[in-house]
Amino acid sequence: MTLSSALAIYFVLWWVVLFTVLPFGVRSQEEHGEIVPGSDPGAPAAPRLVAKAIWTTIVSAVIFAVIYMVYTSRLVTVDELARWMGL
Repeated sequence: MTLSSALAIYFVLWWVVLFTVLPFGVRSQEEHGEIVPGSDPGAPAAPRLVAKAIWTTIVSAVIFAVIYMVYTSRLVTVDELARWMGL
């Protein structure tokens, strides 16, 4: 796996994990009891984006490490994946 391939895979994986992590622990302004004038009551009261970005980075790194180990140890090859998908 080349460096550019690894970075591309990690980049896509990071964004997928981010969109999976975003809804965790979100409370709307209406649930929180303080609605900012001019905003939607369903808007997050405290989105905690920095914490979610850190968790996304950690989870993505672990998943990528597993993918990288499987790829480099040849536990599953690209030809086997193609065969499993019927290609």
